[in-house]
Amino acid sequence: MTTWIAFKSILLKDIKTYYLKPPNISWGLLFPISWTLMFFLRTEAPVDIPGFLPGLISLSILFGTTSMLAVTITFEKKQASFNRLLLAPIDLNTLMFAKTSGAIIFGVFNALVPLFFAVLLTDLSEISWLPAIVSIFLISITSTFLGLFIAVSVKEVFEAQTFSNFFRFPMIFLCGLFIPLPNLPKLIRPLSYCLPLTYGADILKYAINGDNIMNPGLNFLLILIFAVVLFAISIKNIKKKWIK
Repeated sequence: MTTWIAFKSILLKDIKTYYLKPPNISWGLLFPISWTLMFFLRTEAPVDIPGFLPGLISLSILFGTTSMLAVTITFEKKQASFNRLLLAPIDLNTLMFAKTSGAIIFGVFNALVPLFFAVLLTDLSEISWLPAIVSIFLISITSTFLGLFIAVSVKEVFEAQTFSNFFRFPMIFLCGLFIPLPNLPKLIRPLSYCLPLTYGADILKYAINGDNIMNPGLNFLLILIFAVVLFAISIKNIKKKWIK
């Protein structure tokens, strides 16, 4: 019970302090809206909305979670407020789960924006909603833990943003979001399978338009492995760099 109270308190504090601020709410809306409108309204010709939707959802989650978490964790560490949390009588894993849960929720919220526009513009009755929802949640988790990995690897907020882009922008082209993996050059195709978003996007493609290239069960397993590995590395870095 004490652990749950600590978890809830940290989560609610972060939501109130960071995620419910008007600039963050507007940014959280404007970014996925801009991506969505850029693709859905880019031409007068009919747009393959189900074809674009998995990539739009994935990008909205990726950029939202990594940006928010990398900044908040780095900012708190620089201001020494994170040090007080490390002194609290709470397990480190629980503490970091609490610190990342807000970003996970933020990522799921971002995913709803392109879905909302897609529902207005096309028929989505063929979507398999259960794997779609699970994949959105898993992409949010892995993207958040990627942001955590970035945050604990740098000292300054601007370094976190720069380091984030080192991962995020290659993912746009390497994870099969808009360019199918078989169409990528053979030389760089192996890099795609080293990125967690590849598997999350493929699950979304399976759920939305059946255009997946890998087995959904394998995708679920691999993205879970990525989440565990990213979280474990981040915890190891925190113990090594932040806990003396």
